[in-house]
Amino acid sequence: MSKTSTESVNTTTITSPSASTAPNNTATIFNPAKPAIAKEQGSSDSSQPYHHKANHNQNRSILQSSDAASTAATSTAPVSAAPKIGFVSLGCPKALVDSERIITELSRDGYQVASDYDGADLVVVNTCGFIESAVQESLDAIGEAISKNGKVIVTGCLGKEAEKIREMHPAVLAVTGAHAYDEVITAVAQHVPRPNRNMDANYDPKIDLINEAGIKLTPSHYAYLKISEGCNHRCTFCIIPSLRGDLVSRPIDNVMNEAMALKKAGVKELLIISQDTSAYGLDLKYKTSFWNGMPLKSKFYDLCQALNDLGIWVRLHYVYPYPHVDKVVELMGEKKLLPYLDIPFQHASHSILKAMKRPAHSENTLARIKAWREICPDIVIRSTFVVGFPGETEKDFQCLLDWLVEARLDRVGAFTYSEVEGAVANDLPNHVPEAVKQSRYERLMALQQDISAQKLQEKVGKTLMVLVDEIDSDENIAICRSYADAPEIDGHVYVDEITDQVKVGQFLTVTIDDASEYDLFASYQGEH
Repeated sequence: MSKTSTESVNTTTITSPSASTAPNNTATIFNPAKPAIAKEQGSSDSSQPYHHKANHNQNRSILQSSDAASTAATSTAPVSAAPKIGFVSLGCPKALVDSERIITELSRDGYQVASDYDGADLVVVNTCGFIESAVQESLDAIGEAISKNGKVIVTGCLGKEAEKIREMHPAVLAVTGAHAYDEVITAVAQHVPRPNRNMDANYDPKIDLINEAGIKLTPSHYAYLKISEGCNHRCTFCIIPSLRGDLVSRPIDNVMNEAMALKKAGVKELLIISQDTSAYGLDLKYKTSFWNGMPLKSKFYDLCQALNDLGIWVRLHYVYPYPHVDKVVELMGEKKLLPYLDIPFQHASHSILKAMKRPAHSENTLARIKAWREICPDIVIRSTFVVGFPGETEKDFQCLLDWLVEARLDRVGAFTYSEVEGAVANDLPNHVPEAVKQSRYERLMALQQDISAQKLQEKVGKTLMVLVDEIDSDENIAICRSYADAPEIDGHVYVDEITDQVKVGQFLTVTIDDASEYDLFASYQGEH
């Protein structure tokens, strides 16, 4: 089997596999607007899939949204008279969850989800505004939806820039901001009235139900669970607080009810997301709620304990390296959570971290990582880094390289600094020339490639439990992930010579035979 490297080294790289190669249980990836973004740095073959993205892009298109909605809905007969809404979702998993919620509510109101522009009575575009390339991609997607359909509602992070959107696309029917669910539903109903389901002979309220877990735009065996919205930090390169507001945590009983519904729907892995997962509950003053008759505090550690009791994989994203995370790592050491932490360190130089106004910038992160590995030797740490931040000297960058050598992180994504409209860092002095940024970026990724190759080679000969994401029937290969691999951003475990009984969403026991820079290759031992 070919051992093709699948490293992604650019935060905005997006690929669009053809419909013919998509797995059967997940929707075809089809980007309606070709992203106007930076080239795929560090890759000579743009046809290959990419992982380890610095920004966890989860773009979903009209076709993909429609396929996922059709799979998730429990209706046995479509409501033929129902108007159809097309949906394009751009950006991170947090935006994807917003899209899932809107699609679920529209479906409950009786709308269907269109599979293409022509078949849609209206199109909703959920935008991203995190960096300039994402802004341009969103504007392009809006333009394409208008040209191919004509009736478009815009929501999401870029909705904060309503004037910019309307100036470029005056035909847009309505613009709302991020997580403005009710506003989107209202705007859709204003332009495409809700169907009167009592007038449709095909509608049966006992059959045409939406699963309690809602409609998900991910494969049925994993799902994102958003525990809070917004962020209290004011990092100088980030405009998320202006787009999504300050931290607003969901009460823990609300989170656990959704988690339980997802488990009942067949989800095998929950990916916990927010802007700052380890700050969960701070705004609620860790208020106690009751779930399943037991008192629970809306607190990061308490949530992790409760999620462990569900008996499924729980993966933590967007965790900051605060001291109280140590207790959660203890749970991982006790095999109660996946030993995986996604921590956006962003840099290692104290002067740059201070200029970034990063939380915990004065922490000795190397000491913390060492302590975590003593508590949980199997822990996997992924992170992202910005190179070429204003004022970054060669000394600062060398500090970052030295830090990476000592930290030996398992997964690393990186991107060169680019100005974002409204970010404080734009006004900082001593901006780094683009050629220097690119050179530093390539040096960092070359170093990390060597580290990754070494760490994966250490897994050869070991037995792992993996979760099947796709089946390649032609090659008789299962494309899987271990506890060390988050979907769409990390590597894969390719399992040879599987049997016909192996299905997507199953756990397998495998022995690792070989490793490349980013992926593992294994022999099938049997179902878990």
